[in-house]
Amino acid sequence: MNAVLRRALVCTVGLALTLSMTAACGKAGGAGAAASPTGDPNAIGLLLPENASSVRYESFDRPFIEAKVKALCASCKVLYNNAEGSAAKQKQQFDTLLAQGVKVIVLDPYNAKSTQGWVQEAAAKGVKVVAYDRLAAGPVAAYTSFDNEKVGELQGQALLEALGPQAAEAGIVMINGDEADPNSAQFKTGAHKVLDGKVRKVVYEQSGQWDPVVAGQKISAAVTEFGRNGFQGVYSANDGMAAAIITQLKGAGIKVPVGGQDAGLDAIQRIVAGEQAYTIYKAYRPQAEAAAEIAVALLQGKDVRAIATASVDSATDRGIPAKLLDAKIVTRDNIAATVLADGLYKASDVCTADYAAACAAAGLK
Repeated sequence: MNAVLRRALVCTVGLALTLSMTAACGKAGGAGAAASPTGDPNAIGLLLPENASSVRYESFDRPFIEAKVKALCASCKVLYNNAEGSAAKQKQQFDTLLAQGVKVIVLDPYNAKSTQGWVQEAAAKGVKVVAYDRLAAGPVAAYTSFDNEKVGELQGQALLEALGPQAAEAGIVMINGDEADPNSAQFKTGAHKVLDGKVRKVVYEQSGQWDPVVAGQKISAAVTEFGRNGFQGVYSANDGMAAAIITQLKGAGIKVPVGGQDAGLDAIQRIVAGEQAYTIYKAYRPQAEAAAEIAVALLQGKDVRAIATASVDSATDRGIPAKLLDAKIVTRDNIAATVLADGLYKASDVCTADYAAACAAAGLK
């Protein structure tokens, strides 16, 4: 083989290998593919924070959002992931959505304070982020949630009502949510606004980190420190922690009012049975459907202020379009008028065999 022919063959083989490798990289979806994503123009990302301390995300938020998106946009699809209580995992999920070319992401951040860089990166790529339930840091396009300070006020009010005439002399234990969650601070602020000056003292206050195990440990520490008669009521920031608190108090032979938040089915059953004093019902459907409406509007290039008529400020941004909803106290006396009337549960869901007698006594059928 002469030198000219040999060089031509080498070049031809080299070119073929180069084209083959390029095609393979394009199909693999690796770093090269992520750098210039094409994506599905009708895909909406949905990232929810956890599924351990509250069943609401898998039972209500996700299916309601997915159903409303489909109703508004038949060709749209939702790319869903749950962080399972890990900020690092949620960051990976967020990065994957950006790499896939998603143009709108509905984000309920596990750690809202950590999201500023994520949201800034998304904005730089033209990706709109809708903060859901918790107000993410960074330039989010819109926010949908409840008036969280008002929720805390309702929790405080419900605890005072459960304490009745002894409220003025009551010592209170407060087990708050995760300090990394801005909602926790708002719940806490609202509860203190109502409780301070109306009870004798908050004798013990700790973060339960939205973790039932941690909440159980904290209430056990309070019992050890103050004894069986050292407090007369417990504020729990949500129902998942309330369940663990009630279990620990039962074991110690203590019966005091304990309240929560989220209106989980197990919490409603505990309320019927007289184990939990109250919960806070935040109607998930209107919140979820508002998020879906905003996400679809952003995907279609529409102004979201027709939906998000309020505005809120975050630690990093001001004047964020927001849809804020109202919450309700649920006690044994108004289960039928709240969670049953709204169709969140049927009486048969609540009144299983273990709770049949308690339901009959409460007039639920």
